[in-house]
Amino acid sequence: MDQRVHALNLRHLDAVQAVARLGTMSAAAQAVSLSQPALAHAVAKMERVIDARLFDRHAAGAELTEGGRRFVRRVDTALRLLVRGVRRVRRGTKGPAIAHVERRVTMAQLRALVAVVGTSSYAAAAEDVGVSEPALHRAMRELQDALHVALLVRVGRSVRPTDGATNLVHFVRLMFAELSAAIEEIGGGGDVGRGFIRIGVLPVARAHFLPRVLSTFAVDYPGAMVEVIEGPYLELLSRLRQGDMDLLIGSERQTVPARDVVQEGLFDDELVIVGRAGHPLRGGRLTTAALLRHPWVVPARGVPLRLNWERMFHVRGVEPPPIRLQCASVLIMRGMMLAGDWLTLMSRDQFLLESRAGHLVEIGSPGKDFWRRIALTRRTEWMPTPLQARFVALLRRMAAEKAASAPRG
Repeated sequence: MDQRVHALNLRHLDAVQAVARLGTMSAAAQAVSLSQPALAHAVAKMERVIDARLFDRHAAGAELTEGGRRFVRRVDTALRLLVRGVRRVRRGTKGPAIAHVERRVTMAQLRALVAVVGTSSYAAAAEDVGVSEPALHRAMRELQDALHVALLVRVGRSVRPTDGATNLVHFVRLMFAELSAAIEEIGGGGDVGRGFIRIGVLPVARAHFLPRVLSTFAVDYPGAMVEVIEGPYLELLSRLRQGDMDLLIGSERQTVPARDVVQEGLFDDELVIVGRAGHPLRGGRLTTAALLRHPWVVPARGVPLRLNWERMFHVRGVEPPPIRLQCASVLIMRGMMLAGDWLTLMSRDQFLLESRAGHLVEIGSPGKDFWRRIALTRRTEWMPTPLQARFVALLRRMAAEKAASAPRG
């Protein structure tokens, strides 16, 4: 996230919106209950923070610049996310709705909330935010007073969020992500070749396909910065949903435990049985008894690769053998196969380097129609920056090329 987001003032963002909506400083000042000089100061300070001009001033009023229009569009989305979060946290209270919540809370208070919920500790949160612990306590009291609802409960030496506070933090983090994108877009000066993309990647996409996409993208957009984030599926999905990542690439899930994301299939990845070069099953007949006799290293239950492994035995009319090693790390899986007669299911891309070196080989096929779908997952309401849109377009194009070059059947 762009650190300039922390320097933004919610009241100033509201003021910028008012000028954009009403077209004159005088009308906007009246709408947000500020004097005209105070409003002009707020707009000027906002422009200094983002290092860009938002308005062209003229005798008849103020007109948004091209960059200003993009900025205000994202600010509108960001503040609507804040309103949604406040509605969630106040759900169940009998009090009236809070009007103009962006004028009642501050960015410092929201940062304090996110930090305390993330660390479950006032001391750790104060260090994370860079303020004193008393200042953090004060910010949290003021936020709870402004929203007329409790956000935290103390449990021993730690603090825990209420369910409503957890919901609020979700929307606040999305708001931060949207404001970061707003600053990035206007700061680029219309140059779609500059910007930042954060991609969550599961093991299936790391081996060959994504490196090719990233290499092509780096050549096409030398001013872009890409961060690749690895981790378990549920952890990456959580980070995607709260705005810490833009995209998630990995195996398509039959069901996604969230309603605010959408999967888009990219290509089908054929699965093969893999073992070491000197494996006793290499070149032989893959009977069911032989597959049951040798040890397997497979990922956790529910992972698409594990589901395919279980199905491989079910279609042969037997139950899968007892799991001796359950592991999500491709490196450990490779190490186990190199160290003994272990087997696993992989796509050809995943053991390409070891195959070329003669260390791991394709033992055989698990049967007909053993494929997994590689998919792109994004937030349903995600609004990509121009650079991010170019990356997604390249991803789709190269996925289509890969699919066209891999005949099935």
